[in-house]
Amino acid sequence: MSAEQQIDDFTPGRPILFRNATVLSMDAAIGVLDGGDVLVRGERIERVGHRLDAPESAVVVDAAGGILMPGMVDTHRHMWQTALRGLGADWTLSQFFVFYYLNWGKIFRPEDIYAGNLLAGIEALDAGVTTTVDWSHGLQTPEHGDAAVEALRTVPGRFVLAYGNLLGAPWEWANSPEFRSFVDRHFASRNDMLGLQLAFDVTGDEQFPEKAAFEAARELDLPVTTHAGVWGATDDNGIRLMWEHGFMDPKVTYVHAASLSRDSYQRIAASGGTASVSTESEQSAGQGYPPTWQLRRHGIPVSLSMDTSVWWSADLFSAMRATLSADRSREHLEAQSAGETVVHNKLRARDVVEWATIGGARALGLDDSIGSVTPGKKADLVLVKNDRSPVMFPMLHPYGHVAFQAGRGDVHTVLVNGSVVKFRHELAATDLDRARTAVAATAEYARTEMGEDAWQQSLEPEIAETELIPNPYTYSDYRGDGVAIQQAEA
Repeated sequence: MSAEQQIDDFTPGRPILFRNATVLSMDAAIGVLDGGDVLVRGERIERVGHRLDAPESAVVVDAAGGILMPGMVDTHRHMWQTALRGLGADWTLSQFFVFYYLNWGKIFRPEDIYAGNLLAGIEALDAGVTTTVDWSHGLQTPEHGDAAVEALRTVPGRFVLAYGNLLGAPWEWANSPEFRSFVDRHFASRNDMLGLQLAFDVTGDEQFPEKAAFEAARELDLPVTTHAGVWGATDDNGIRLMWEHGFMDPKVTYVHAASLSRDSYQRIAASGGTASVSTESEQSAGQGYPPTWQLRRHGIPVSLSMDTSVWWSADLFSAMRATLSADRSREHLEAQSAGETVVHNKLRARDVVEWATIGGARALGLDDSIGSVTPGKKADLVLVKNDRSPVMFPMLHPYGHVAFQAGRGDVHTVLVNGSVVKFRHELAATDLDRARTAVAATAEYARTEMGEDAWQQSLEPEIAETELIPNPYTYSDYRGDGVAIQQAEA
């Protein structure tokens, strides 16, 4: 492609040919193509191969030195919380619950939901995430839901709204006339650009009040996504109740699934459910150890997610890297505790790239249309290429390069449904200034509503004093900056 060509050259209906890429197709029949070409026409991938003829009027993208892969799929992101990005960097899960569930979740207005969703949607596309599940549990009213939908439709990505209300009872709101009216307004006819799920958790109450919410999901033919195996919040009792009442099936996604028993994992596997793993979240917040080492052993399909930008990074490069490292760390710890040594890594870089792409598509029931670079599928594609970065060469192990070397800054081109939404590292058809203005207003509003003391306490939660361990090596009296060594009493 000549240097003069710009985003405006990608007019609707004009074919696009990616030339000479390393193609990670995530399709077993195609595999990895070195120096591969991919032809896009309209919404779909038309051909994948070598030295493809460029149709007349096609835009030819020089992808040499880059990796062309399916658009990534995030199966669990609280998009509305992006408006307070980074506020909870030092929170525990308990502090997260106190902030949103007890103290401040109620202050979010519809325009705040809109602001967070708008910024999160743009950010996802920028990082090569072409499909995102908006785990939107801040929808206190249908008007909040309207705002969430409006924002998602403003951004040229593929989204699934997982409707939830953390301040309400799911068995009530899922069956309310107001919610049914919301569904009729926005989802009377459905397409694969904006889907709908129900998002709620199962507390383990033996009365199983969530039954009515599951029944609503079945009546409306909606999948369910639920936080399961969250230490101190949701546990094996919730899984057991779902199983006993017949609500475990392939349309349920279990988010985190990090602190469950073998019996619960076996029930998820037997029912065809899928898991959404948010490794940065599980490692930092304490839902339990990232469970991929258990999920693999039970044959449970895995997808990846980033959870929330109020804490962590919002891209699946970070998710892949953290997941691969956490799984391998667990294998080493398990082996070493038994006096053994791991000599072969069971989880490979290819696996986490698969979980970030076709794995996410399978979890959403969209693997017939997205998730792999396959002729006939929708053209959700990401070109990872950065000629200005020393990190992008040499590229010897393409799966490993995606998982361990590349990052969001290396995302060169992004297509969603055949339309170019990012090219040469620049976003197109998105209003970042509008998003910036909206989230600035939300952040200022939240700070004012909370008051300065509560705001500062959220930024810097209290650290309890810890007792120093006496050092028995009394021959050392070294005292360095930031180092404390207590002498053992003689």
